Amino acid sequence: MSTRTKRLIKKIISYSGILFFALAAGMLWWQLRTYSLSDIAHAILDIPFTNLVLAAMACLAGYLVLSLYDCLALKYVGGRVSWWKWMLAGMLGFAISNNAGHAVVSGGAIRYRLYTRWRIRAGDIVKMLTFSGFTYFLGASAIVVIGYFLIPRSMFDGSVGLSIGLNAMFAFCLAALLAYFATTIIFDDKSIKIGNLRFQVPTTSTAFTQTVLGIADSVLAGLVLYFCMIPFVEIPFTTFIGLFVIAQSTGVFSQVPGGIGVFESVFLVALPDSVDKANIFGALLAYRIIYYVLPLIGSGILFFVYERWLRSRVKKWINDAKEKIPTKIKQIKSWEKNKK
Repeated sequence: MSTRTKRLIKKIISYSGILFFALAAGMLWWQLRTYSLSDIAHAILDIPFTNLVLAAMACLAGYLVLSLYDCLALKYVGGRVSWWKWMLAGMLGFAISNNAGHAVVSGGAIRYRLYTRWRIRAGDIVKMLTFSGFTYFLGASAIVVIGYFLIPRSMFDGSVGLSIGLNAMFAFCLAALLAYFATTIIFDDKSIKIGNLRFQVPTTSTAFTQTVLGIADSVLAGLVLYFCMIPFVEIPFTTFIGLFVIAQSTGVFSQVPGGIGVFESVFLVALPDSVDKANIFGALLAYRIIYYVLPLIGSGILFFVYERWLRSRVKKWINDAKEKIPTKIKQIKSWEKNKK
C-alpha cells in the first residue's frame, strides 16, 4: 500500500466521525421533531431521586471497575505501582477518553504523564493502552453476541439499515472473540513484534479475565442508563443491556467523541413508537450527565489535588535540600581542615 493511499484512508477515517454525527443529528431531529425543549427538561426532572442515586452508585462502581483495566494491564507488562496510583490513572484516563473520544490519544496522554512519573517505561504504557483496548473490546463483543439472542428482532423492524448493521456486528464480534481466544491457545507463551515493541500473547485465563472485566464494565454503565430510563418504559434488563452495548459499540465505531448523537439515535429508533421519546431522550441526557460529566469533574478535582500535593512535596524537598546543603558543606570543609 502506497503512502498516498495510507494518507487517504487516514483522512477518510478522521472525517467519518463528522459524517456519522451529521446522520445521527438528522435522526435525532426526526425522532424528536414533535417535542419541545421544555418537554425534555420536564422528562429529566421527572426521574425519581431514588433512581438518580442508584444511577450514581452504579456509575461509581463502574469507574472502579474501569480502574481495574489499568491494574490488569500493569500486571500484563510486569509494572508495579501503589494501588491508588493505578486507580487514579484509570479513573482519570477513562473520564477524559469517554468524553473526548479517541481513547489512545486522549486517555493515553494523561496516562503517559502519570505513569512515566511513576517510572513505567513509555513502551510499556503503549502496551498497557493496547491491552486495555482489547479488554473493553472483548467485554463489549461478548455482550453483543449474547444480546443478539436476547433482543427481539422486531425492535429493529423500523430500520433496515440498523437491522443489517446488527447482523454484521454480531458476526464480526463473534469472529473476533473466537480469533482472540484461539490466538491465546495456539500462540501460548509466545510474543508478537509490532514495530519496535514486542507484545506477549496473553494466556487463555488472562483473556477470560479480560472478558469478564469488560462485561462488568458494560453492565454497570448500562445500569446507569437503566435506572434513568425504567420510570418511562418497561423493558427487561437482559434485552436492555444487549441494546445498550450495541448502541455503545456503534458510537465507538462511529469515531464521534462519546458517541454523541449516534448512541441516542439507536435507542430512539429501537424503542417502540408508543414510548414517549421526549422522556427517553431526557433519560439519555441524565445518563450523559451522570456517567460522563460528573466523573470528568470529579476526576479533574482529584488530579488537581494530586498535582498540588506533589508540588508541595517537591517544594518541601527543595527547601530541605537548601537547608542541609550548607551544613554538609561546612562538615566537609571541617573534615578536610582536620585532615590537614
